[in-house]
Amino acid sequence: MLRHFLLALIVLVAVVFSVYWWLTTPSSAIAMAAHTPNLANGQEIFNAGGCASCHAVPKQEDRLRLGGGLAIGSPFGTFYAPNISPDPTDGIGRWSEADFVHAVMRGVSPDGSHYFPAFPYTTYAHAKLTDLQDLFAYLKTLPPVSGGSREHDIRFPFNIRRNIGVWKLLFFDAKPFAPDPAHSAQWNRGAYLVNAFGHCAECHSPRNALGGIIASQRFAGGPDPEGHGFVPNITERGLSDWSESDLSYFLETGQTPDGDSAGGSMAAVIRNISQLSKNDRAAITDYIKSLPPVQGPPKPPKKSDS
Repeated sequence: MLRHFLLALIVLVAVVFSVYWWLTTPSSAIAMAAHTPNLANGQEIFNAGGCASCHAVPKQEDRLRLGGGLAIGSPFGTFYAPNISPDPTDGIGRWSEADFVHAVMRGVSPDGSHYFPAFPYTTYAHAKLTDLQDLFAYLKTLPPVSGGSREHDIRFPFNIRRNIGVWKLLFFDAKPFAPDPAHSAQWNRGAYLVNAFGHCAECHSPRNALGGIIASQRFAGGPDPEGHGFVPNITERGLSDWSESDLSYFLETGQTPDGDSAGGSMAAVIRNISQLSKNDRAAITDYIKSLPPVQGPPKPPKKSDS
């Protein structure tokens, strides 16, 4: 009887492991077509995506030196932004275009392993393939930077990359962006930039215990994922007192209507958005100001001085 029980247990474990292995196998198949890169568009996408915010070498002024190294805090540990310069040894200089597209749109590395979703491929997945191809061509024009960043410092079991396959099943929607014919071309451009390369929801939305965005409170603000304060609500619940010109001016200068200025990680975001064309900033403004009011999580009470 005991032998039969042990045999059944072994079979059950083997079946469960096989299902786990099958479900968590990285999938990155994207049909690639020949494309003549548009470097000007690649630069615009670079700025819209905020690539320099995370990947520029910290504590130096050149935002085009993409040697990585920035520490990114989270409830699961600390991630370190990798080198995405064209360096052939430490960066992405030996990557193919397909390697780059699969990494950015599917979160799969050239060696076939999952990337942690601290890399916002969950949002970049909605991008146009041609924009990714233009971005890759633009990145190849930037200076190579030697030196790799350190390994992530993530707690067990969150450090097991294979488990990201389960996370993707729960939270990763790779459907491409679809324009809404009920809105203008400008609004749709803004919706695309905000919901694809701008990845605004990644910071401006609360998350559940597994790090997935709470869909019903998308854009409604919440605790800073890096543990530094509270990220504001950017639906009309939080921006009802801002006019479109207020928001447009903020995206260009970082100055708020009450005379304050963007700080923390948002200051770096503004440095990127300010590089966008006036039309693209207007499109982002148009879309964000159309977001219906959503109540986000309550802010924690301020600590009183004792």
